[in-house]
Amino acid sequence: MKQPPKRPARSGQAHAVILAGGRGTRFWPRSRLRTPKQLLNIVGTATMFEQTVARLLPEFPYPRLWTVTNAEQARAVRKLAPRLRPAQVLAEPTGRNTAAAIALAAFHLVREDAGALMAVLPADHFIADANRYRTIVRAALEVAARGPNLVVLGIPPAHPETGYGYIERGENVEPAFRPASSPVFRVRRFTEKPQPEAARSFLASGNYYWNAGMFFWRAATYLDCLRRYLPATHDALSRVAETIGTRRYASALARAYPKLENISVDYAILERATLQPDGGNVFVLPAEIGWSDIGSWAAVYDLMAASPGANVSSAPLCAIDSAGNYVWSAKKLVALLGISDLVVVETPDALLICPRSRAQDVAKIVKWLESSKRRELL
Repeated sequence: MKQPPKRPARSGQAHAVILAGGRGTRFWPRSRLRTPKQLLNIVGTATMFEQTVARLLPEFPYPRLWTVTNAEQARAVRKLAPRLRPAQVLAEPTGRNTAAAIALAAFHLVREDAGALMAVLPADHFIADANRYRTIVRAALEVAARGPNLVVLGIPPAHPETGYGYIERGENVEPAFRPASSPVFRVRRFTEKPQPEAARSFLASGNYYWNAGMFFWRAATYLDCLRRYLPATHDALSRVAETIGTRRYASALARAYPKLENISVDYAILERATLQPDGGNVFVLPAEIGWSDIGSWAAVYDLMAASPGANVSSAPLCAIDSAGNYVWSAKKLVALLGISDLVVVETPDALLICPRSRAQDVAKIVKWLESSKRRELL
């Protein structure tokens, strides 16, 4: 059926770009190539992707919601968000990390609106305070709109975590961005996954935030940075962009995308920008929003446990002399006797049992399955 003509958007509007292409290997055996973490109901009844869309809709109506996913997951994403136009679901032929994924979205956005603002957001994070989150998103977009600025959200650290990247803040520049409804700091530097001693010193200083992977800028600003810091990727995608809206687009993307550099936006753009003499116009807004990246089954337990030592289960549970366990099963009664601090995840074709303290290592099982060519379990 022929779709009605699209009304032209106002120039300089803000668009949300949801990054939904990850595999979520730490959530095996539930997370698979076609049903990764963001397409599962890890916390609550809705999928993580659906929760992300619902959180954004008050601020970004469907015509200004985009997602970048991969070819294996695109159909499932469209099913979860049927009100998105097909053109708003951008499918990568192969994963090339966040610098390329964001660039692909930016080229599509500037084609529709040369002044478009971008809010780049993960599809698989948990945010408890959605109202406060939207307030900070609006403030970040205000800063992004004031110039060629790169804006990130920083999560106040709760403990000396070594699995996250950190953002060191510099001077408070909030007055320059009035009426921003949040403190605004210049970014001094980014640090990836520090050693424990460094993480403890970061926490004690009060000048560091966790990098939650949420970014704000004009699409054109990002593409200017891409041209400067990652010129080969810019040139390749610029040629692909010339074919957007034509029958040649899919084949042009399939030829160019696998050759792009596989690098994150943090390394490719943000860290390099902060090294410039002017500081690269990189800013951070503190975001105390009840955030969790839900990076493992242990993180799900921490989020859902009613009290220390409580058992958490999706299934009917019989727990005798057992504490601190996380259990997921679709239908079966699970009985625990005399065990503590385990993760137990059951699917029709696989069963995971591991200590909660080793939940980050579940990705090693996926690597073993890949090397053993057990694709039916991937």
